[in-house]
Parts: sequence; C-alpha cells; structure tokens
Amino acid sequence: MSHLLTNSYFALFLIISLGIILGRFKIKGISLDLSAVIFAALILGHLGVVIPQDFQQIGLVLFIFTIGIQSGPGFFESFRKQGKQLILVSVVILTMAGLTSVFLASVFDVDYKMVVGLYNGALTSTPGLAAAIESTKSALASIGYGIAYPFGVIGVILFVRLVPKILRKDLKEDEIEYTKSMCIDYPKISNFNFVVENVNLNGKAIGELDIAKMTGATISRVMHAGAATTPTPETILHLNDLIKAVGDQEALERVRVLVGRTTTEEIPLSRHYDVQWVLVTNKKIVNKRLAQLHLPSYYNATITRIRRSGIDIFPMPNMQIRFGDRLMVACDKENMKKVVELMGNDDKRLSETDFLPISLGIVLGVVLGQINFPLWGNTTFNLGITGGVLAIALILSRIGKTGPIIWSMSGPANQLIRQLGLLLFLAAVGTDAGVHLVDTVMHYGLKLILIGSLITLLPMMAGFIVGHFVFKMNFLTLLGVITGAMTSTPGLAAVDTMTESNAPQIGYATVYPIALVLMIIGSQIIGRL
Repeated sequence: MSHLLTNSYFALFLIISLGIILGRFKIKGISLDLSAVIFAALILGHLGVVIPQDFQQIGLVLFIFTIGIQSGPGFFESFRKQGKQLILVSVVILTMAGLTSVFLASVFDVDYKMVVGLYNGALTSTPGLAAAIESTKSALASIGYGIAYPFGVIGVILFVRLVPKILRKDLKEDEIEYTKSMCIDYPKISNFNFVVENVNLNGKAIGELDIAKMTGATISRVMHAGAATTPTPETILHLNDLIKAVGDQEALERVRVLVGRTTTEEIPLSRHYDVQWVLVTNKKIVNKRLAQLHLPSYYNATITRIRRSGIDIFPMPNMQIRFGDRLMVACDKENMKKVVELMGNDDKRLSETDFLPISLGIVLGVVLGQINFPLWGNTTFNLGITGGVLAIALILSRIGKTGPIIWSMSGPANQLIRQLGLLLFLAAVGTDAGVHLVDTVMHYGLKLILIGSLITLLPMMAGFIVGHFVFKMNFLTLLGVITGAMTSTPGLAAVDTMTESNAPQIGYATVYPIALVLMIIGSQIIGRL
C-alpha cells in the first residue's frame, strides 16, 4: 500500500474517492459534499502523500474558467446594478483583515515580515504573497503564509457551511428571492387576445402605428373576417379584428389602452400556420441583432419571446442572439422550415463540448495573469493565473463569439469540467498544506496559528454583518462575496454545492478581481511597516 501511495495518480484518485465518500455523511443535516476532499487530502498529506503541483494548477484554471464562462453575462449585469454594495462589503473584509494583522502584530510583538505572510495565508492569496516577498525581501513572509494557509482554506469553508445552520437560514428561500429578483429584471412574458375597438386604428398598417415601439409588445397574430394570419408591417387593422399580443404585464396593459378590450375568444391557427420554439445553434447568426435577420421581411415570421438560461425575455430589435437561445417563432409552415434552417435547431450541437474555446481561453488568461501593471513608483502587480483566467473568462462570455469560436458551454459540460477541476485543485492544495500542518504547530507554537485564524475569521464576520444586517443582501450572493473577498476558491466550492443558483458565483466573480488588487496593495503597505 505504501508503494501505491507514492504513485501520484493512485494517490490523487484515492483522495478524491475518500473525500467524496466522506462528503456524503451528514451530521445533524450538515455535510461537506465535495469540500470534504480537502480534509482527506490534509490527512494523507500529513502521512507523506504528495500530489504534484501541476494537478493543482490544472484544476484551478479549469474551475475558475468554467465559473467565469457561466457567470460572465450575470457578472456585468450584477456589477452595473449592485456592484457598489458588493465591492463595499469586500473592501470592509480586506480592510478588516489588514487592520487585524497590524493590531495583532503589535499586541503579540510579531515581526511585520511574518505578519504579512500570515495576512496572505489567512486569505489564501498567492499573488499577495508574491508582493509580500518582494516588499519584505524576507523568508519570514513565506513561513507566515504556510502557517496561516491551512486554516485560511478550512476556516472559510467552515464559515460558509456553518453560518446558515447557526442562523437557521433556509437557503431555498434565498434561491427563490434571487429568482424573483431576476424576474423583476426579466418580467414574465405572456399573451392575450384583444379586440380592435380604437377607431383611430381602423385602416392603419401595423408598421405605420408602430405598436411594438409604443407598447413594448409584439403582435404575433391577427384575425380578420375569420381568417388568421401572421402580421407584417403592411398588415391593415380593422375595427373588430382580433389580435394576439405578446409581452410583459405592463406592455399588455398598454396594448389594451391603445387597441381595446381583452377577449377570451381564440384566434385559431390555420392549417398553414405554425408556432414553435427554435433553438439557436447556427454559429453564423450568433451575436447578430434580431433586426439584422429581417425575419418579418424575408420569412413573414415574428419572434414573440426569447428563452435564455431558463428566463423568458421580450425580444427587442437591437437584442443580440446568443448560442443556445430558444426563440418562439410564429409564421406559416413553409417559412418555418426556412427559419429552423437559419437558426440551426440542433440539440445535438448544443450538447457537444468544443475544447478549443476552453483551451484558448485559458491560454489567454494565463498570459494576462503574467502581465505586470504599474501601481506607483516602481511597484507593479499582476493578476496571477487565477485572476487572469477569471478576467478573460468573464470578458469572453460577455463577448459571446469571435469569428467561428463560440465562448460558451452547455450546462452539463460546464458542470462536469468544473467539478473535475475542483477535485484536482482540492486534492493538491490539501496534501500540500497537510505536509506542514503538524510540524508548523510543533515548531512555531499556537500563537501564530491563533493570529492567522483571527485574520481569517474576524474579516468574514465584519463583512457578513455589513452585508446581511446593513445592506440586507441576498444570503447566497453574500456568501459568494465573502469567498471572493477572501480569494477562497475552496470556499466558493463549498457554497456552490449548497445551491443550484448562480448567485454565489456572480458575487464571487464581481469582487474577486478587486480583492486581488487590494490584497497586493495591502501586502505592500504591511510589508513596509
């Protein structure tokens, strides 16, 4: 058995297997899920098992890249709407960490060169450690980092797992709340039939009236003299015609005011008419705006709604089409075949995973992470591998498409690659920390471990109090912000297993780049005290 444990591949998958088994055990409803892999790794790491660092880096970039790709569109929207609050919470956390480090260094009479290492280890910031070593020119920073790092990893995981239990917080309620907030941004789309009663509309063409612009709703069907048709801009409305309008509640109310009363009378589909969902898998039309497709002119077709990431969105002419969008199309059956061909409508292509965007995106992220940006004087900082890959993934997912390359992944593919990356990362990080765990305690005593633990815990508590009690933030978003401010990928992984919502990921991605920069600046300041 000892011979097998020297085989890194055997040891890696043994740790993953033991961690997954351990994570499935529940004590009073609490389980560690995939995060338990790091505890199995700590034990085996202490016993001498070594997992090569390459596995850690590969796992890290896969995990971070998939998070960025999934969170990109939501990140920019979240940053625009509530970025100030999220960033302020992260600033509170990082400021508290810095002040705690300086205060404890003074109280316990610890060299600041050691404390700056504890500061970075407690917040698991490798880029910050690099800045600390550069500013202190001392090995004490590395020793402090090694002492604080194990609890920096474990402490965040325990915090995000236990706080909801201690407060008896039902995270399902926050999932529902988050979904409702998304529905406010993207109101529910429905449809009603209306009777044309406004005499001012009689004999006027739909294009002339510009109903879509006036009301925000789309006219998807018109029935005149018992015959139903797909409307075009040239379609003439007459008194007592029936029209079907599609839009959110406010838009449909404006249609009622403009057109006339609602009716329960149905507008039957003719045998030549069809309405169906069509899946966008044709790369040639991705990133094009709806107006550029000229569907009403070329195919006499109307898009009544767009379903994106499970959310129904009202179609606007300037809206860009994304790979994987589902469009509700209304037109005659002959033209429907042409629209389906234009869109692609190939479920198989949606489920396929193209590794070129993944590998190329990671390459770009690693390159970005190595670029040194000036701060002041001769001081520079770089995003490192994690920050560079995350930044590139966020940007690429927002762009959506570059030439023939689609910067997106299907949900199942994203989930699989993310979990694989996470498992590799936790196994390698845990064994590395486990090697020094007992020796550090025996050699340096509990004082430095206590300082590192306080630097980990107190900032999280301060950030939680501000986010939860002052800003009344969504609980899942707040946990994501805390893990992002603590630059804790394992912490995010722990939250990730607690919910099906992407709220934590967006919170993490929103503040993580800011946290990296502030950690580097804080390390420079503390290291020079």
